[in-house]
Amino acid sequence: MSPTQPWTILVPVKETHLAKSRLTEFEPADRTALALAFALDTLSAALACRSVATAVAVTNDAAVRTAARRLGAEVLPDVPAAGLNPALAAAASTVRAEGRARVAALSSDLPALTAETLSIVLDDPPAEYWFVADGRGDGTTMLGASGAIPLRPRFGPHSSAAHASNGALAVGRAGLERLRQDVDTEADLTAALRLGVGTCTARALAEMRAALPRPQ
Repeated sequence: MSPTQPWTILVPVKETHLAKSRLTEFEPADRTALALAFALDTLSAALACRSVATAVAVTNDAAVRTAARRLGAEVLPDVPAAGLNPALAAAASTVRAEGRARVAALSSDLPALTAETLSIVLDDPPAEYWFVADGRGDGTTMLGASGAIPLRPRFGPHSSAAHASNGALAVGRAGLERLRQDVDTEADLTAALRLGVGTCTARALAEMRAALPRPQ
């Protein structure tokens, strides 16, 4: 395997009408719109990264499929439709069977992510098997594996410890705030906005503000 072989990035996106339930200050339709916007900004950052060959949306959501293809991403179905980790494991097996040796899974709710931030990790990964913890240190926002090493995703509560116990090395580099800032709550969204979000998220929020009734 060439050390400069580019990465295939898997971005799992659950059906958006079920996503972001902890954004309780938003109406259901707005949560759906934000979930789609977060995913598209995440995919856009991956597609723009010089170390990435392609980004793959792993999803059964029709709106996500259409929008992801419009961006230039590939799409794989969420099979066996049994949750995030089985979907990622199946997608990783599919792309590995096509000869793509460098595979990374990336959370879909990283609206502040940029290609430059991704390059910090992907241009020179610290090991053949590694992960990036979220800002709280408990979860995981990215997991990468090279060569014959299986991805073995364990995203969810306490996933940092689970990935470390599987042999993945935690990436401890500076400058990864945008990669660590996933969005589950209003406080997370505020933190992402401070960093600066992508165009899809900014547009979605602007449309929501414009739709609010004006004070009399």
